[in-house]
Amino acid sequence: MSSTAQDEKDLLAPETADALLADLASRARIASPALSRAKPEIKTEALRAAAAEVRAQANQILEANSQDMVKAADNHLTSAMLDRLKLDEGRLQDIAKGLEAVADLPDPVGRVLADWTRPNGLIIQKIAVPLGIIGVVYESRPNVTADAGGLALKAGNCAILRGGTESTHSSAAIVDALRSGIAKVGLPKDAIQSAPTQDRAFVGAMLRGRGKIDVMVPRGGRSLVERVLAEARMPVIGHLEGLCHVYIDAAADLEKARKITVNAKMRRTGVCGAAETLLIDRAVAYKMLPTILGDLEIAGCAIRGCAETQAIWATAAPALEEDWFTEYLDAIISVRVVSGVDEAIEHISRYGSGHTDAIITEDRNIQARFTEEVDSAIVVINASTQYADGGEFGFGAEIGISTDKFHARGPVGAAQLTSFKYVVTGDGQTRP
Repeated sequence: MSSTAQDEKDLLAPETADALLADLASRARIASPALSRAKPEIKTEALRAAAAEVRAQANQILEANSQDMVKAADNHLTSAMLDRLKLDEGRLQDIAKGLEAVADLPDPVGRVLADWTRPNGLIIQKIAVPLGIIGVVYESRPNVTADAGGLALKAGNCAILRGGTESTHSSAAIVDALRSGIAKVGLPKDAIQSAPTQDRAFVGAMLRGRGKIDVMVPRGGRSLVERVLAEARMPVIGHLEGLCHVYIDAAADLEKARKITVNAKMRRTGVCGAAETLLIDRAVAYKMLPTILGDLEIAGCAIRGCAETQAIWATAAPALEEDWFTEYLDAIISVRVVSGVDEAIEHISRYGSGHTDAIITEDRNIQARFTEEVDSAIVVINASTQYADGGEFGFGAEIGISTDKFHARGPVGAAQLTSFKYVVTGDGQTRP
């Protein structure tokens, strides 16, 4: 788990943890048929009712969050982690609006993804269906609770949620609101459930719970994701760290480069779409870097740079090899001067996590090179990496940013939480 999850321990016996999971999974299996056959309008109504309950229970949720914030401060969490954890009226409104945005999306279940007729007259359709029961393990951001629960429901799935110790009270309060909302329109409240314990042993039970959980989704730091990938006995939609880059090309517009770089790094430093490394073409480094790094420092960002960067910007600390591999999630950026797009792509290929990488350039040919050769889930041209967000993609919300290369990649919204089946319609055909 994350380094912030200091209070998590393996105290439960494995058989006890397995029994707790079995109870939740049994409840989810009972709820699943009603959810999978629910009409689109019922799911829409349920999500709107859940949003209304988040607003109605705002005081309870904020009080729960204040308990988490006090404990987090006592545990000396970083300012960035505290920001990820904190809720206020505005963020609660965003959570409610996110649920409503998901409600308004086209229903992903029942879509005909492809259809064709064979020479023998058989009609074959590929149709979207729910995944089943989704287990979600995540860390400090309580908004993930609503996003995961809402998206799972929209796609006809049941969700078993296990947030980090940091957000225990916040997540529990949000789950209560979601369950209350969906029950008001007649859907089973056990479509959304949360772990009954913060003991790490329960995570282990989830990961070995093949047959109880159909798909696991981890959302958090490297250690969490790597544990899930290593131990899960069911398919995983992986969300690796966001080691995101901004590359400023020789043909970049300076004003665009200034605005985009500062936003990519400093809008919110604790999100996975925050830029961690700035690469700049040597041809414009001496001209552009002083302005851009000055803007970053004014915004409160610490600079770590290669030797050339230090020669250009005297206050830059030396960037070590480990810096190029580091997701800071803080007001720190690593800066490297490169000899053009080839070296920038090479750097990203070596050090990147395959999450989100951006190029700033007016040269269409260079844009094409970058988008074709940078093998990341999201590649951005002349815009901030902080657009790596399901809501910004029109998905309403996201359960995470998948860095996998199959099934779901990039922002994982409701449509990505479906599988498919083939329906074959004949008229008496038999196979010779």
